[in-house]
Amino acid sequence: MRPLSSPQPVRPSDRSTLATVVTTCVLALALVVASSAVVALVGSPRPTNGAGTGATASSARHWVNTWSAMPQLTEPGNMPPAPFTGERAVLVDTTLRQTVRVTTGGDRIRLRFSNAFGGSALPLTAVTVALPLDGRAGVAAIEPGSSRTVTFSGRRSTTVPVGAQVVSDPLDFTLPPAAVLAVTAYLAEGQASLALTSHPGSRTTSYLRHGDRTEDTDLPGATPTNHWYLLSDIEVLSRRATTSVAVLGDSLTDGRGSTTNGNNRWPDQLFDRLQQRPGTRHLAVVNLAAGGNRVLNDGLGPNALARLDRDILAHSAVEQLIVFEGVNDLGTAEPTPAAQQRVTADLVAAYEQIIVRAHAQGIRVYGATLLPFGGNTPYDDAAGHREAARQAVNTWIRTSGRFDAVLDFDRAVRDPENPGRLQPGLHDGDWLHLNPEGYRILAGAVPARLLQRG
Repeated sequence: MRPLSSPQPVRPSDRSTLATVVTTCVLALALVVASSAVVALVGSPRPTNGAGTGATASSARHWVNTWSAMPQLTEPGNMPPAPFTGERAVLVDTTLRQTVRVTTGGDRIRLRFSNAFGGSALPLTAVTVALPLDGRAGVAAIEPGSSRTVTFSGRRSTTVPVGAQVVSDPLDFTLPPAAVLAVTAYLAEGQASLALTSHPGSRTTSYLRHGDRTEDTDLPGATPTNHWYLLSDIEVLSRRATTSVAVLGDSLTDGRGSTTNGNNRWPDQLFDRLQQRPGTRHLAVVNLAAGGNRVLNDGLGPNALARLDRDILAHSAVEQLIVFEGVNDLGTAEPTPAAQQRVTADLVAAYEQIIVRAHAQGIRVYGATLLPFGGNTPYDDAAGHREAARQAVNTWIRTSGRFDAVLDFDRAVRDPENPGRLQPGLHDGDWLHLNPEGYRILAGAVPARLLQRG
């Protein structure tokens, strides 16, 4: 029987060899683990934008803005009517029911409420959504059995900080394209400020009543008001091919001269046209306009350059942008050659800034020519300096090549016999804003093939 040999001492050279082998094994193992992690990150199914934990890359959906309203600071004349505006607070113990017409549809939605201009935190006690009675805009009643509770991080109530917005939890709720949605909010405490976020130019009737009426099918005795308050966006979860066309504009896009509760602004009528073509049915149209808005300077709402990030670039799935704004900049500048030359140059520079910033986000930008305002008081000046500036701006829009495409709205609605004026039958009486027929012609001046994919 051989005796067991005694352990032999390890020589320094052996120690060095052993250390090298161990180090090599550890590095190899680390590389294997890291490689596995990379494969897992690249190849594993991942949820996308609330689509659910089972969504894969091939079935992924994304959130798309289907309706928007530009948030504004509410002017005194557009505050909620008495008794819903007090001396130091607004909408105390108030239910607010509003209707909005979405564009593209979906089977899952979420809401955004804005406190961009609020002077204090905005406490929302309860929010519900429902289908309005008979699918109509501007009604106080909802379809029985259609009401659903909206939650925020799993809770029924939420508080929106000053200057912020809040996004609701996704909610299973089917909306066909062009459907009208009723959104009802209750504020038990109201907002402890008279600085209120709204969109005054709603062209849609909303309703106010005291008490929590969020689940009521009707609001008898409610006070009507033709403004939207607090609600800024509706989003739908949709297939990847669905995207949004956003419009940056002023009262001509906000719909002054259109029919209250008629949803016949030109972006509404553009969406109706797009729904008739298979190649453009995937498009949502979101209207980010406000009456009196200007490109260069604040007025009714922040100037277009200041609000571009919030109102366009931060919105979900926007791939195309129509810029139709600038007439208020010309009309409020002094009617002198120097002032109008200066505002013309500033508008051109501003358009270039909008294009550069949108292109950086992969958004195509289309420029719309400015409409004539001859005969309008106070924009039309006897010497024609503002008209000369409008012509100069339109020439740049048409010929500079800076926009991805040009929409010649001016040519579509001007009087062929007097190009400095609108066609008499297309304006609402002030020689500046259009009527529903005029807005129909503007919608028809947008080539559907321009918006079609591919």
